[in-house]
Amino acid sequence: MIEIQALTKYYGDRKAVGPLSFSIAKGEIVGLLGLNGAGKTTTLRILACDLLPSSGSVRVDGLDVVDNPDDVRARVGYLPDHPPLYDEMTVAEYLIFAAKIRGLTGAEARKRVDEVTISTALRSVRDDVISTLSHGFRQRVGIAQAIVHKPQLLVLDEPISGLDPVQIVEMRELVRNLRDEHTTLISSHFLSEISQTCDRLLVLRDGEIVASGTEEELSTRLLEGGSIIVTVRGDGAHAKRLLSTIKDVRSVEIVGGAPHASITTLRVDAPRDIREDACRTLVLADIGILELTRSERELESIFLTLAQPDGRPENGARA
Repeated sequence: MIEIQALTKYYGDRKAVGPLSFSIAKGEIVGLLGLNGAGKTTTLRILACDLLPSSGSVRVDGLDVVDNPDDVRARVGYLPDHPPLYDEMTVAEYLIFAAKIRGLTGAEARKRVDEVTISTALRSVRDDVISTLSHGFRQRVGIAQAIVHKPQLLVLDEPISGLDPVQIVEMRELVRNLRDEHTTLISSHFLSEISQTCDRLLVLRDGEIVASGTEEELSTRLLEGGSIIVTVRGDGAHAKRLLSTIKDVRSVEIVGGAPHASITTLRVDAPRDIREDACRTLVLADIGILELTRSERELESIFLTLAQPDGRPENGARA
């Protein structure tokens, strides 16, 4: 769906992106991860035909963004970091307008707006004036305008920026539900969130890709496993003993609740990913698992290790 080869973009003498090469298959949800200024937004704007590349080749659905910009735009839905909304319009009016400027007729536009207000959960506010909407609903309207013309590629620049925890979960589900109709590229600097939404991550530093893979692959490669956090219902002391028997486990520590409380949280350190082994061990012992996640500290360490210019975390953070 996307083929980028040796892409570079310069603003005067300053290099913003490149050399950058990657490909994305149809139907994938891929995250573009990096610190502010890493080149994420520039890359997305080139894909959306909002900027011209300085050199290299960028193809969307086989079409070159320089040679066929209008055809590429027809295949791309773009949500900038600040959604392009008209505050004085109602949601429905704005989406019909967005549909028409992308070539849909009046009847087609109204039918498609009905469809996207359902898929983006906007029906309850479709007659509300955009200026009265919460930030979360404005982001949804931004996504709705990006998909109103049924693009093959959906490009989302920091879609969870400024959202509260509930809105982040809702946005994550929304993006996942769009995967059947759209290939999706999302930029973010939140590893913990983007890793839960995307099939694959591309880590950008100084305009170049320094790593790619799933969150699990990146953490295994960089942190040699790291830590997991397990919350269980049952005898916490017994759960600790059981987890300690798993091959390669270095330590198990109770970090929440008392050893014999009904709900206990444990941190497990190992040189490999032991999540599957931990689940199997606890379930076979009839200990209920309420939550099992990779430690946020480990996720932050992965991000800092990859994103810092010198390849090392700041302030001595563990890597």
